[in-house]
Amino acid sequence: MSLSTAIAELIADRGEAATSEEFFRSRPFLDAEGVTHTLRIETEDAELLAPLIVRPIGEGPEIDAISPYGYPGLAPPPDSSIDPASIDFAPTGLVSLFIRHIVGDPPLAGSSQRNVVQIADQTSPPKSRMSDRQQIRKNLRRGYELRIVPGPETSPAERAGFLAAYEQTMRRTNAAERYFFGAAYFDRILTSNQTWLALAVAPSGEIAAASIAARSDGTLHYYLSGSADAHLSDSPMKNVVATLVEHASKLGLPLNLGGGIQPGDPLEEFKRGFANREQPWHTSEIVCDSATYEQLARVHESSGDFFPAYRA
Repeated sequence: MSLSTAIAELIADRGEAATSEEFFRSRPFLDAEGVTHTLRIETEDAELLAPLIVRPIGEGPEIDAISPYGYPGLAPPPDSSIDPASIDFAPTGLVSLFIRHIVGDPPLAGSSQRNVVQIADQTSPPKSRMSDRQQIRKNLRRGYELRIVPGPETSPAERAGFLAAYEQTMRRTNAAERYFFGAAYFDRILTSNQTWLALAVAPSGEIAAASIAARSDGTLHYYLSGSADAHLSDSPMKNVVATLVEHASKLGLPLNLGGGIQPGDPLEEFKRGFANREQPWHTSEIVCDSATYEQLARVHESSGDFFPAYRA
């Protein structure tokens, strides 16, 4: 594909990439994530759109961009892979671009396998460990109640209970500050009719564990979740995940449980207990202005393989 038929541009309008049917490109999600622009790539036979957060680089005039969290990708996915080297990114003014793709085959050539996500797919025989099934039944006998509530119908108490469990989980795992999204973020995304809040309510009436599920691009995504410190020994998240597996099956969708922080870590192992297949997930790291990128990388004396190097 020649540069004359693949041109990229930035549109300072968050609505261009928004579609009401896909959570990761919906208005509630884009607003919650603070998306500032839409990337538009025009090819010979397609127009591809992706939401982006455009950021200044240091104190200078240069800018770069990153996809919002999750699986926003390019929409609609092209029929065949596009080589980023064939795309003229000059009109965007970007130094670099980091794109998180939709789960599935990456639409851009040369993408990186970022992680392996665990999938519970209704088209294959279900999977669960005996120990997980025993714990799930034990919690039900103890009086745990499971609910799954459409996002727009969640009550302030349910959202507050989720937030408390989520933030306790982030503190336990020493998560980076950027993962403490805050009440306003969750209130915003739960206005989407493509979201649900799955809750495990302890016999005492407290929310013991909860997860937000979001439907996007033919998949139900186990998006953000947490367990309360006081109920951690009961592993109520196992009940939540089992409920989401059942909900995904009713919707006729695979459930993307995501991956771990590191390959083979306890989080991935937990998710693997409910999955019956796995799938690579990709990102694209694109240098749009090589001369400026190299200059910035030298000034910041970066090391390792972090992208972009000047932000390491």
